[in-house]
Amino acid sequence: MLAAANDLFAQADVSSVSVDDIAAAAHVGKGTIFRLFGSRDGLLDALWATKAQDLRDQVDNGPPPLGPGAPARTRAVAFLDAVLTFKLDNRNLLRAREAATSGLLQSEQYRWMRDLLAQTVTEAVPTLTAKDAEYLAHILLAAVHINLVDELLASGQTPSAIRRIQRAHVLAVLSSELS
Repeated sequence: MLAAANDLFAQADVSSVSVDDIAAAAHVGKGTIFRLFGSRDGLLDALWATKAQDLRDQVDNGPPPLGPGAPARTRAVAFLDAVLTFKLDNRNLLRAREAATSGLLQSEQYRWMRDLLAQTVTEAVPTLTAKDAEYLAHILLAAVHINLVDELLASGQTPSAIRRIQRAHVLAVLSSELS
């Protein structure tokens, strides 16, 4: 089912891919998808988690700067660069999930990214409260929202230019006086 969904999202306008389409491509009933994933968003979250497993492994166990042990500012830059690269490589899937009307901020993948960034922000700027670090993590993730990335690409920005500007943004935010 995940492979069928992945194929459909890779080929089609994401707004036109329905649970019926995924069920037909996977040769299962629509009820099977709802029993296993709860909803279209649940299926998208499962596909996102599967595709993001390599990124999670690198963050949890890989070498610095993405893995543990790098200075906080350096790790935040590397992490957001990796997230942006992942989103560029999986634009249709992320466009479908980020366009969902419910639950993106509560999805496991988003919470993982937010929590990791909040922890990294706290290490970089120890004077911040936990709530302020969480808010800042949300703001940094908003800068890599797929709709914004798509808009920047459509306006002529290149992926390398977006990555360069994002790096400068993260460093500026974490270097500024936040207390």
